[in-house]
Amino acid sequence: MSQPPLFSFANDAHDRRTELRSDPDELQRRWDAPGTAVLLVGDARLPTNGDTLRWLAPADAPAGERIYLGSSDGFERFALLVERVPQKLHPQSIRTIGAVLDPSEAGLAVHALGLGNWHRTHPRCSRCGAATVTAEGGHQRRCPECAAVHFPRTDPAVIMLATDDADRALLGRQRSWPTGRYSTLAGFVEPGESLEDAVRREIHEESGVRIGDVRYAGSQPWPFPASLMLGFFAHADSTDIEVDGDELEDARWFDREQLTELTRSGEVALPGRLSISRWLIESWHGGTVTGAWQ
Repeated sequence: MSQPPLFSFANDAHDRRTELRSDPDELQRRWDAPGTAVLLVGDARLPTNGDTLRWLAPADAPAGERIYLGSSDGFERFALLVERVPQKLHPQSIRTIGAVLDPSEAGLAVHALGLGNWHRTHPRCSRCGAATVTAEGGHQRRCPECAAVHFPRTDPAVIMLATDDADRALLGRQRSWPTGRYSTLAGFVEPGESLEDAVRREIHEESGVRIGDVRYAGSQPWPFPASLMLGFFAHADSTDIEVDGDELEDARWFDREQLTELTRSGEVALPGRLSISRWLIESWHGGTVTGAWQ
């Protein structure tokens, strides 16, 4: 059996209990059950106790829109959508706390955040413009005017590490980043496009490098606000670099020794361990490289 990926949000452990979502009476019983815990979600922030999430008993939860997340460790888990998490509950961004959360809590957190982001930005029917209402435990929105049913949005994006015949890795940097910051290349999948073709297109558009073989590596929910990062390793058929000047300001080939030395000296900074990008780089490198940006 293969080992689970060593990056955040990729080892979801809770049982989503999808069969219960269509039964409002059963969801109310679950809400009232002993041990049920509620996670507030507001302004893309979550309540915390240091390096863990802070859950409330239903009786202590404020008014808000309920989302049924499922069960974890034998107890029911709900999210409650509020405008803002009270300061007394120490709200933090998942970018800040995500890398240190237990995998079970991290899975619940991104489930709740993803749905919270969707509900906040899709309050009206895209067909007729009427205000919609939640259904299926918060996993649908339905229009009372035209009967349209709307589902949570997830935007697929490819993120990839390309290597050449010399086993060098291609990393790039955006113009807006601080000097020395480099990462793997990434981009959104377009309609009618396979994931492999998206990898080839994005790398060529951004760097001018042409890609042959593409190999799937793993995926990571990324609720910023609604992406699914699909990780790949890709083999380059060409090595000449010509950055587009739009997506990328610079791109370079790095061998392992160069990357080790440049990260150790601080001349190059890599993504933090919250992102699948870091895992792709370290999987190729074969060891741990120092330095990270958040």
